[in-house]
Amino acid sequence: MSAMTYPVEVAPRVVSRVSPRRADAPSMRLTARGRAVLIALVLLVAAAWTFHGSGAHAGTAPAAVTVSAVTVAPGQTLWQIASTITEPGEDVRDVVDELIALNGLAGADLQAGQQLLVPQD
Repeated sequence: MSAMTYPVEVAPRVVSRVSPRRADAPSMRLTARGRAVLIALVLLVAAAWTFHGSGAHAGTAPAAVTVSAVTVAPGQTLWQIASTITEPGEDVRDVVDELIALNGLAGADLQAGQQLLVPQD
C-alpha cells in the first residue's frame, strides 16, 4: 500500500486590519437618533433647572410685620420671650426660629440688655 496524497485547497483567511486610531478621531459616533436623544436630554435638564427656582418672583415684597423692641433681662432666654408671644396652637419652636430670622441672630444665645425685635399681633 502506498500512501496517496490528495491536493487540499485551503480557503484564504480574511484578516481585518485595524488601523490605529488617530489622535484627532472621535472615539464615539452618534447616530441621528442618538443626537436627538442627547438634545432632548439637554433640553429637559435645562427646563428643570429653569423652573426649579420659579417659586421666587422678582419684585414681590414680603408681607409687612409690625414689631416692637424688647430688652433682654439677665438670664432670659429666647424660648421664654417666644413663649410670651406664641399664639394658642402655635409651636414655640417656630416662633423661636422667626425671632432668630427677624433679628439676624446666629443662634439662640442672648446677652442681657440686648434689644430684640418681636412681632406684634
